[in-house]
This record gives sequence, structure tokens and C-alpha cells, in this order.
Amino acid sequence: MTEKYQNRYRVSSARLQQWDYRWAGAYFITICTQNSEHSFGEIENGAMQLSKIGIIANVLWFEIKNHTKNIELGEIVVMPNHIHGILILKKTGDDNANGNDNANGNDVANVETLHATSLPSQPPNSSHPSPPGKNNFMASIAPKSGSISTIIRSYKSAVTKHVHRLGYDFQWQSRFYDHIIRNDKSYNNIVNYIITNPQNWDTDKFKD
Repeated sequence: MTEKYQNRYRVSSARLQQWDYRWAGAYFITICTQNSEHSFGEIENGAMQLSKIGIIANVLWFEIKNHTKNIELGEIVVMPNHIHGILILKKTGDDNANGNDNANGNDVANVETLHATSLPSQPPNSSHPSPPGKNNFMASIAPKSGSISTIIRSYKSAVTKHVHRLGYDFQWQSRFYDHIIRNDKSYNNIVNYIITNPQNWDTDKFKD
């Protein structure tokens, strides 16, 4: 487990509002189904038994690396009503230009955030245009190309389209959770949590 992380993706920003989710780093992602529906299967004898929807969700997660540059996939588990996975954004030449010095190895506070993966849009030629300040604010919080939010939004969309094409009823929760992994110990603890999640389903906080 340590070999994959190796202190390469430790982050130095202690303020979430200043963190750019396109920067290199390891991100622990949790995505839930709408209303905690058990769409992905069930736990039997401590092991996850994937439904057809669960199989699609699992397979398409591994497709992320084929549609996103500079990304590495960590551990993943598909649970009855949620998915836990690690996404590792690798450093690019743009990171330093954007003020990202996360390669220096400084630890940060334990940060967990909740993201929306869709934003309301205003129809063209609206008779009530948004004021410039609001437009600037919306642009600032909108998912950026190559960001964690954009990657997750694309993944969720792909799963939904494939599932609906097969005639199944399925919806995601509109938001997802992310946790910026700060060091090797945290990374290994999260990997262990993901691997043992099915065995610990009875005490899982996501179990309804």
C-alpha cells in the first residue's frame, strides 16, 4: 500500500477555500445513491455481491483512467448504497504555475468537504440576467476541467446513462464527499478501511 503513495501526493494547503481540486494529490471519494437505495447489491457473509447496476458502477470506475489525463486509481469498493475510492491526481507542469507547492511534504489539517456535481444554469436570452457579481461567483465555484468535481460528474453521468439504457431505475445523490489525504499513514488507514468495508457493513455509518 505504501509503495503507491510514497509521500508524492502530500498537500500543503491548510485552507480549503484556497485549494484547487486540479492540483496533484490523493483524494478519498465517497459517492452515494439517492435516498441510500441498495442499488449496487448486498453484503453476504462479509463480501459484496454486486447487482447488474453495481457491476456497471465498478467497471466504469476503472474507465476513469482512460478518460482523464494524469490520474492514477487507488483502492475502490462498491457497497450496497455507496462507493469509496481513491483518486490520485499526478503533478503536471501547471501545478507550480498555479501556486501549488504540495510537493514540499508539509502536513495539513484533516479536511473533508461536500461537493455538488451539478449547478443550476440560466437559460439563454433570459429576461432576468444574473448580475456580474453572481456570474463571477458561479464561475469561481463551477467544476473546472480536470478537477475532482469534473471527474466525478463525468463518472456519475456515464453510470447513469448505461444503467438507464438497460432499463433500470437509478439515481445518484446529487453531492459527493471528498477527503484530501495528507500522508502515508492516512493513506494506508483509508486503504484498509476500503478493503475491510464489506466485512464491517453492520457498523458502517452509511448503512440505513
